[in-house]
Amino acid sequence: MRIAAYLAHPSPGSFNHALFDAVVDELRQRDCEVLAHDLYAEAFDPLLTAQETDTVSEAAVDGDAEDAKDAAAARHRAEVAGADALVFVHPNWWGMPPAVLAGWVQRVLAPGVAYKLGAADGEPVGLLSADRALVLNTSDTPAQREEQEFNDPLDNIWRACILPYTGVTDVRRAVFRTVTDSTDTQRAEWLRQARAMASALVD
Repeated sequence: MRIAAYLAHPSPGSFNHALFDAVVDELRQRDCEVLAHDLYAEAFDPLLTAQETDTVSEAAVDGDAEDAKDAAAARHRAEVAGADALVFVHPNWWGMPPAVLAGWVQRVLAPGVAYKLGAADGEPVGLLSADRALVLNTSDTPAQREEQEFNDPLDNIWRACILPYTGVTDVRRAVFRTVTDSTDTQRAEWLRQARAMASALVD
């Protein structure tokens, strides 16, 4: 399988990085081709341009872009279009993914690449070949409060607002919480769980 994996956390020593490394390692041990991207380390530019809001040209999709900003987005579009599965690892910040990942979604999962609007009612037709995705989040909000007060906005973002548009129908997600006061033993168990979910992604 060809799997595109994305990490969004600015601190190299974060638990998000440990989760990402564990998942990528597990997938590679299972002979997957993993296209692994640390969006902060790569300095991915999340700012959608006015030109991009109009259309995504064939040149941009194919990677024949005029500048480095366009070329980076084009490479990501080509990779995500050819992936069999997707992985996203990021913290819950204000009920949203970090800005670099939100911008990645807007620039890379673009119309003509990840979906097209097939009818006047606005219902999308997903274009990605990937049919499954794994989303791993960290949080410092207890689960009961997240559900009762906030209704788990990240779950809605990924499972209802983003991935179905692209044709991904099997969305698997786990939240590891609360990270700040977690013990080494708890983190080791979370990493084991992350590896198990990564392994199941390719079964």
